[in-house]
Amino acid sequence: MKARIPGAQNGGNMMKKIQEMQENMELRQAEIEQSEFSASAGGGAVEVTVAGTHEVKTIKISPEVVDPDDVEMLEDLICAAVNESIKKATDAMDNAMEQAKAGLGALGGGLGGLF
Repeated sequence: MKARIPGAQNGGNMMKKIQEMQENMELRQAEIEQSEFSASAGGGAVEVTVAGTHEVKTIKISPEVVDPDDVEMLEDLICAAVNESIKKATDAMDNAMEQAKAGLGALGGGLGGLF
């Protein structure tokens, strides 16, 4: 007895859709990696920009927050801005991948929720 796979009669169409999805995901990933994401902390006292690859590109610090007696606050602001800018880059990549995978729903559920 052969197992019946939903959508098997459209196997060629399914493979084409999967290939299109993969190409779309690669394009979106490249776009995100070329993008930059910025976040600030302390009301703009510290601003950090990261690439979509999570590489820190720039850190800008307002001179008025540089207090030699309170270096810890500056360190905290830098950490907060770095973490938020990385989160923005990660969220953008996640959203792009979800959009790229959205076309698989049109295959009639033949992949059983694999994506």
